[in-house]
Amino acid sequence: MRTTVQGHRVLAMIMAGGKGERLMPLTEQRSKPAVPFGGKYRIVDFVLSNFLNSGMMAVYVLVQYRSQSLIEHLRRAWRIGGRIQHHFITVVPPQMKARGGWYEGTGDAVYHNLNLIRDFAPDLIAVFGADHIYRMDINQMVRCHVEKEADVTVAALPVPLHAASGFGIIQADHDGRVTGFEEKPLKPKPMPQDPEQAYSSMGNYLFDTDLLIKVLEEDASKPGSHDFGRDIIPHLIKEHRVQAYNFHDNIVPGVKPHEEQGYWRDVGTLDAYWQAHMDMLGSTPVLDLRNQKWPILTDTFDGPTASFARATIEDSLVGQGSLVIDSKIRRSVIGRNVRIEHGAEIDECVILDGVRIGSKARLRRVIIDRYNVIPDSTEIGSLSEADRKGYQTTDSGLVVLPRGLSGGKHGFNAPVCS
Repeated sequence: MRTTVQGHRVLAMIMAGGKGERLMPLTEQRSKPAVPFGGKYRIVDFVLSNFLNSGMMAVYVLVQYRSQSLIEHLRRAWRIGGRIQHHFITVVPPQMKARGGWYEGTGDAVYHNLNLIRDFAPDLIAVFGADHIYRMDINQMVRCHVEKEADVTVAALPVPLHAASGFGIIQADHDGRVTGFEEKPLKPKPMPQDPEQAYSSMGNYLFDTDLLIKVLEEDASKPGSHDFGRDIIPHLIKEHRVQAYNFHDNIVPGVKPHEEQGYWRDVGTLDAYWQAHMDMLGSTPVLDLRNQKWPILTDTFDGPTASFARATIEDSLVGQGSLVIDSKIRRSVIGRNVRIEHGAEIDECVILDGVRIGSKARLRRVIIDRYNVIPDSTEIGSLSEADRKGYQTTDSGLVVLPRGLSGGKHGFNAPVCS
């Protein structure tokens, strides 16, 4: 059985080795793609779900920094194929060959694994990142690539000009052909038709296989960062057709009218991570994951349904196995196997798995990593001097607690990986 899209055989290479330094302390013991999200998922689940929902089932996941948590999650949640030829999701750690060291950039990561590409012999290579929250039918990007007779296609979308310096910024002509590309410029160029926005790369690329192999072998012999955005894409613009695919044209089945069409978030900072959680709340969320036509998949969990005893819950998500006793929760995302004791008040918080919150605790705008125990009557999130001295805080006032002790110590029956 062979996986073909638009008559083309596609192999995915997922870049899942990011340190995620701006997400510290959530990335203190795990890579960015392994960070829990939305009460039950990991960030990496979004890109993998997009590929499977698109019918593309040949996927290599390239890992590097603090990778064990991610590897364990992929082992539990993403075992597909097996004996079905060309259907697989396989973890690929650094092979310590080629130049003999760690991956030095996204292009270098693929270069280290050209043998996998040659063995699979695809027509197209999809090089996608693993650290964004979005839904995308990748077939439509492949169709654009084929119809435009592109050598490379870059997924792109408009972003506010004031935030554009954190992205690769594209200039494109009326037909979408890329004429310029700058990685994280200090002064991003606005879109000609909208001076308040810039055209940003999503870090997702489609390459014709022969061209990718050729350009990576050439790039390997040169000094530089060996990165697609900084080095390879700008170089290709001069002699090859590099096409921009507008993500806002992508139609995902099952998206509701109240949702933000073309929702995509780089959750690379603590504030962005928190805001993406808030985007899922309420009766008309801008990101609604109750989409049976395009499900976000993850590992199974055998805990019971969430339980509430005399609790008040407003605009919140509460994960399996959690117990809320005589407490108030407002606009918060609560993970699995969380226990909230009587009299606690939780407001605009993100609580990850296996946390115990003591009675009469008061938490506001707090992110709590797994397996923490919050003592009775604790108050966090009032922007007091004690918050600033005792915890990591952001400029916007979020308070973040790093991962606590192992879940087994407190009897929560939670997964032991981070």
